[in-house]
Amino acid sequence: MSVTFTEKQELKLKKNIEKFYKVSKHCLHEKGECPIKDILAPTVDKWSLFCIYNLGYRDVIRFNELKKMIPGISSRMLSVTLKKLESANIVERKIYAEVPPRVEYKITNFGKQYAEKLLNLNLWLFDNQ
Repeated sequence: MSVTFTEKQELKLKKNIEKFYKVSKHCLHEKGECPIKDILAPTVDKWSLFCIYNLGYRDVIRFNELKKMIPGISSRMLSVTLKKLESANIVERKIYAEVPPRVEYKITNFGKQYAEKLLNLNLWLFDNQ
């Protein structure tokens, strides 16, 4: 009896889910690092996605340039979002000792990989609406 392609996909999915639960055991406890709780959950909102994608598209960008590229975002929300992305090691901030102060933002290598995975998910969602 041969296994069909659909059955192989279902088996692969089940194995990946088992692997996820084995790897993510420590996420069930409040202590310890958890990539879902620490990175994925706080960065998958609309403002974070727009920030990540714009930073991934440009090499280096200043705050006001980024704000112009994201219609509807307030300065406060952009600031909060960038701080959140910086703490998740997705964005790097560089401050120059000038008057007035100049601050530039750049996506990290981890951020680039993360952006690619999120973009694939987003494009898959658009294709399967």
